[in-house]
Amino acid sequence: MSLKRRREDFDAIVVQKYGGSSVATPKMIRMVANRILSSLNNNSHLVVILSAMGETTDRLVDLAQGVSDHPGGREMDLLLATGEQVSVSLLGLALKEMDVPVVSLSGSQCGIRTDRGFNLARIQSIDTKRILEELKDGRVVIIPGFQGLTSDDELTTLGRGGSDVTGAAMAAALGASVCEIYTDVDGVLSADPNMVPEALKWSTLTFKEAIEMASSGAKVLHPRATAICMAHDIPIHVRSSFHMSEGTWISGGGKVMEQAEVVGVSSDKQVAKVTLLDIPNEPGMAAKIFKDLASENISVRLIIQSSSSVDRGRITFIPDADRVGSVNILVEKWKKEGITTAGIIETEVVMISIIGSRLASTPKLISRMFNVLAAEKINIDCISSSEMRLSCVISVNRLSEAIRAIHKEFFPKVGNINNSKVG
Repeated sequence: MSLKRRREDFDAIVVQKYGGSSVATPKMIRMVANRILSSLNNNSHLVVILSAMGETTDRLVDLAQGVSDHPGGREMDLLLATGEQVSVSLLGLALKEMDVPVVSLSGSQCGIRTDRGFNLARIQSIDTKRILEELKDGRVVIIPGFQGLTSDDELTTLGRGGSDVTGAAMAAALGASVCEIYTDVDGVLSADPNMVPEALKWSTLTFKEAIEMASSGAKVLHPRATAICMAHDIPIHVRSSFHMSEGTWISGGGKVMEQAEVVGVSSDKQVAKVTLLDIPNEPGMAAKIFKDLASENISVRLIIQSSSSVDRGRITFIPDADRVGSVNILVEKWKKEGITTAGIIETEVVMISIIGSRLASTPKLISRMFNVLAAEKINIDCISSSEMRLSCVISVNRLSEAIRAIHKEFFPKVGNINNSKVG
């Protein structure tokens, strides 16, 4: 990703990103406007990125599904991009009402260029000229998250959580002093507070810890956004939209420690489990399957291959749940090509993970997680491990029990906000 920096004449620039829950109603948009007004007391150069209001994107998806069995591509991006434009315009009106110099821009005016990956585009470059001109004239700049333009001016969207990516990329392009992510929780917690009310808030995390937590289902911050800020050494401050307290600071700092530690328990319900049966045990079968998945831009979280006989085997993989329709089409194609006799697709599954450091090389931590699930009589379908994450696929019906039990195992002392990681 190429980012043009043209801010030599500027003091610190702050980028703020507000999620959909922070701008869900006109009243909440006015609250955000008040926070921005307060921020101007300390930061004279402010760029604000907004998500669509509340459940707007979900409603747009529902509308699309009402007219198309498989909505996607260019027309879907044209539809989805409208949500952010509404919130951007409303915040601009609210700030003008407060006599704050402000300009709200459309997706085509922000200088964000992407590839042609409709529905899941990647930012390739940002030309900050227009934004820097507006900042120089003393205006707060409001831009829509989640979207950009291709080199031939086609509108694209960046996928779920794409406004985080916009915020991080814009912070990197502007050389911002910080990327502030505003949300409906107090910071990055040790678990989802909706399932574990006693979850702890971390005051600091490393970029790598935050990426692993986000990749395994924690919804506070997109892993792509964290990776961009890590690459450009832009600190992230995740904090609540509803009060002024400090949240969680994410940076590359922190000493490297030899002991294993756990920083969070997360889950991801937006997954499915696909098992392909009776695959010939021949070279190139897996290559063919995953080439086809790649051609449809279907991400895979976990892969298990096994042989059920001398000449036949099976492959299980975990894709995102919203790509099940595309996987179904591929399964039919593979059956016709003789690659598989059947594809079993299960959607009532969830991936649950512990995140930390030196997990794969610390058998005791792995054993503790498995022992907890065994004590709760929760069956494990699939397992994946790395040095920073241990993930299991289980039935979605057992999610709440699993999260609470695992969190209690690794975080037995609750009630205080601290930054003492546990092993």
